[in-house]
Amino acid sequence: MTSTIDTAAIGKPTKGTKSSQRRHVRSLTGYTPETDSAGKEKWPIGDEKVWKEGIPKLTTDVPAITKSVVNHVHTSLARQAYNLDNLGAYQASALSVRDNLLVNWNETQLHYSRKAPKRAYYLSLEFLMGRTLDNALLNLGLKEKYQDGIDKLGFNLEDLLDQERDAGLGNGGLGRLAACYLDSSASQELPVWGYGLRYKYGIFQQLIAPDGSQLEAPDPWLEHDNPWELPRTDVTYQVRFYGHAERLDRGKAIWSGGQEVLAMAYDTMIPGYETKTTNNLRLWESKPKRGFDLQSFNAGDYERAVEASNSAEAITSVLYPNDHTTFGKELRLKQQYFWTAASLADIVRRFKNTGKPLSEFPEAVSIQLNDTHPTLAIPELMRILVDEEDVPWDKAWEITTNTFFFTNHTVLPEALEKWPVPLMENLLPRHLQIIYDINLVFLQAVERKFPGDKDRLARMSLIEEGFPKSVRMANLACIGSRKVNGVAELHSELVRATILKDFVEFFGVSKFSNVTNGITPRRWLDQCNPGLSNLISETLKLPKAVFLKDLTKLGGLLDHVDNPTFLKKWAAVKQSNKERLAHYVETTLGFKVNTHAMFDVQIKRLHEYKRQTLNIFGVIHRYLTLKDLSPAERKKVNPKVVFFAGKAAPGYYIAKLTIRLIINVARVINADPDTKDLLSLYFLPDYSVSLAEVLIPASDISQHISTAGTEASGTSNMKFCLNGGLLVGTVDGANIEIAEEVGESNVFFFGHLTPAVEDLRYQHVYHPVPIEQKCPPLARVLNEVSAGRFGEGSVYEPLLNTIRQNDYYLLTEDFDSYIKALALVDEAYQDRTEWIKKSVKTTAKMGKFSSDRAIQDYAQEYWNIESTKVESS
Repeated sequence: MTSTIDTAAIGKPTKGTKSSQRRHVRSLTGYTPETDSAGKEKWPIGDEKVWKEGIPKLTTDVPAITKSVVNHVHTSLARQAYNLDNLGAYQASALSVRDNLLVNWNETQLHYSRKAPKRAYYLSLEFLMGRTLDNALLNLGLKEKYQDGIDKLGFNLEDLLDQERDAGLGNGGLGRLAACYLDSSASQELPVWGYGLRYKYGIFQQLIAPDGSQLEAPDPWLEHDNPWELPRTDVTYQVRFYGHAERLDRGKAIWSGGQEVLAMAYDTMIPGYETKTTNNLRLWESKPKRGFDLQSFNAGDYERAVEASNSAEAITSVLYPNDHTTFGKELRLKQQYFWTAASLADIVRRFKNTGKPLSEFPEAVSIQLNDTHPTLAIPELMRILVDEEDVPWDKAWEITTNTFFFTNHTVLPEALEKWPVPLMENLLPRHLQIIYDINLVFLQAVERKFPGDKDRLARMSLIEEGFPKSVRMANLACIGSRKVNGVAELHSELVRATILKDFVEFFGVSKFSNVTNGITPRRWLDQCNPGLSNLISETLKLPKAVFLKDLTKLGGLLDHVDNPTFLKKWAAVKQSNKERLAHYVETTLGFKVNTHAMFDVQIKRLHEYKRQTLNIFGVIHRYLTLKDLSPAERKKVNPKVVFFAGKAAPGYYIAKLTIRLIINVARVINADPDTKDLLSLYFLPDYSVSLAEVLIPASDISQHISTAGTEASGTSNMKFCLNGGLLVGTVDGANIEIAEEVGESNVFFFGHLTPAVEDLRYQHVYHPVPIEQKCPPLARVLNEVSAGRFGEGSVYEPLLNTIRQNDYYLLTEDFDSYIKALALVDEAYQDRTEWIKKSVKTTAKMGKFSSDRAIQDYAQEYWNIESTKVESS
């Protein structure tokens, strides 16, 4: 006799057992210790004394640090002093720092297991973490000692920091906000974990073709081992796609068949500043359940032998695959479900280990949905509760709606996620059933409150009628969450008044609130601008730890705003940062930059609503104006250097054309002997957090010029202002709250206000006015582009026609006002003393915009979690 396998039963639930038992071998996230009859903790295994003598402690003195680094050179890298380069020294140093993080990480996880506080989980498809080594050293308070130790080993810490690649886990503000919130959660000693995906190739590496167009290459950020992650081969969950769902009674179903892939966890330590608390970011990588089809291989079908493996691994290959194809759409939906399913399985498993009943799940767990990407977590939790845990439907819905919280990040209707019903029916048949069931019960409740209002039912339905029908993810996130928030005061008002107006009328306004975004001052002041951080500490006579954990303390700078010595030091810090940026441009692009000119910076992902087009047309206008001036008149002009950086989505043709125009305008302007000393322009490719850390401290002004009512908040505006750069912007997003704090005399506002936007768009459609009549200066700019002054004009016609024919984002309306605002900037910059005072006043009033404040808002008003201090052992 022997054991046999029924091949027909593969992929089907086992009879008589829970339909989908989760596999999880115990890992060091730790059960709580057992106790004896007297309540004393029992040591779990072996000789307690031997174990405790072997437990590592923090490495905090220079000899121990150098010993640790050398140990990793020899035992982790298998290298020696004779063959160690900067990359190897970086890896050994990073592993040494990681040892320290793990000491704190283990103590933090054991503390959470013992105290069992309510936890929050932050689900974000992006985590734009930036480089880790510098941040970890600053948060541990060990940068100077590591600098000394690495120096003794013959290396320079700054050189080693440059060896680290930015983690390719995000694209823009959404991912950077998530990273700031994780930093603040740990620094505020809050029990918060992040959940995301471990993308093999990230978003993409941006390259520039000879004609100026953007090219996309894979970003191999994992080319060398990532020393900051901990692979968790013992934490894996099976995730199903396709198959069929067979309905049973009481809302239950059995989902079986289809494709199963494995989600494997990779943990990244998130250290708090000036605290032992070290939280966790858990990223999932997709792996095949069985990696290799040996039968196909032996039959000579080599492609089929690796087909399952390739299909599974594709799920976490790239962030935001191009969804202009059916395959791309399906892959995006697969990513979202894979990530939410693995995360929910992990969260539910951790909760069940506490032994509490599932009815208490919302008292122990809060889950924040960062935008609509993780919305599938709502039907997934319903599926787990109803199908796997036998919770009655109504009770499961009560648990679900008290667990989730939803942050909306857009008021652009076209940006609200929708998924075709046929796609979801094929890929996630059980979830579509659950969504239809949720929708029916919800619409019946709406009809009872608003009888006979069929238009309202159509607007509020989770299903949008059409060919094909679509699932509205924002509607699902709204009704499945306990609270919904926008990310700036204006944005939250617009959300309540426009895209979610019907839901406000149904649920009441108390469900809809605001948490203005924030940024971590540890990275965006101390790490990226140490000169300014040191000057603030010296001037306020405060240790850095005081104002970096309470940013309102910067208000004390106002007492020094009339001190000439202080103003001179402030200006010297800014000049030093400009020279650092100029050095970067020279070493990477080969151009010399005039560091005594005004630095004007716009760095954002490329999008029509962010209006990089308005900026580049303004640059062209300035160039044409300079060309019209006599040499004597030009001598009175304020010299200016303009910097752009940002990526365009691979399928976003107009955004990519904008990049091409910027680069070709730069080629003309920078080579013109009449004007090149007065105006130069640079596009810095492959924008990243690390590049932002060089650009932001160097800015004199930064541009945040979205069409009013389109930018939810923005966070780069906060980063620039914290570093003493003045703001040029529209009355939009967090610009408004920044102006309220720093004073409108210290910002340069322009453009139409939000209430006027819809009427102006109406006028464009029904009462169009030729651009030559409405805005002659802009018409001249567009005509110069068309005529080929900056390369072949016909290439740019699709971009120019978006302004000539429809101008949805109101460039023709705002251009004159924009040029006047820039003229005011030039005028203000001439008075250097007053300008520096404006810079100081701006930094001094940025206390509100710390992510520490924002995360405490979430903790207290939404998640109901409390800080819990990890005591030193």
